[in-house]
Amino acid sequence: MLKRFLGEIRDELPLLALWAHGSLGAGDYQPGRSDLDLIAVVETPVADPARLEEIHRGFPDLLHCSYVVRAALADLTAPHLTAAHGELFHRPVTPVTRRELHTNPVELYGAAVPDLLPEVSDADLHAFIRADLADFWLLKTGGFKRWLQDIWVDLGLITVARAAVTLRDNRLITKREAFEVLAEMGAPERVVADVRARRYGTPGPKLGRARRAMLARSFVRTTIHRTLD
Repeated sequence: MLKRFLGEIRDELPLLALWAHGSLGAGDYQPGRSDLDLIAVVETPVADPARLEEIHRGFPDLLHCSYVVRAALADLTAPHLTAAHGELFHRPVTPVTRRELHTNPVELYGAAVPDLLPEVSDADLHAFIRADLADFWLLKTGGFKRWLQDIWVDLGLITVARAAVTLRDNRLITKREAFEVLAEMGAPERVVADVRARRYGTPGPKLGRARRAMLARSFVRTTIHRTLD
């Protein structure tokens, strides 16, 4: 699939490099469950977004790609055209993604990561993580209804565990490692087992959605406050 995707975008774009990060780079990729996170470095902005959208419709929604113009690679806040979840939008390449690319790069085509992408400082990485916890995740614990959904429970628990380790030890951990950290942090065992079951296909516990939502939301909120103190 990656070879076919590379062939199609290389025919359409002034492509300088195609890199993968996230679970694939860290060795924790789960086919059919994990997102496939890609960065395409291009010489000039995408001229025909409609054609790009057409290309992405030929691939699973789990394949996500940000199209980054080389001149904007050093700007931590610059938004880049991104295809993900079946739509096109703009978002920055975050400090976490940048650190992932330098730590566990999968270079699929063209220039190597160190040749194009400036390294992110520890200060910028930590500042981003703290802001993400305070300005996004903590606010999302203010409501209850969203926590009835699998995606919020899964991402909420894994995100706070990974964030806590990076802020404490200045290292990135995989989602698989996050499950061990969650146990150490005192996360609700049945909720952790529920999340693990979806990611790895293991047997899941019997746990009502309302009860799960209450436990997950409370843990995420408490852990964020403890991490940011």
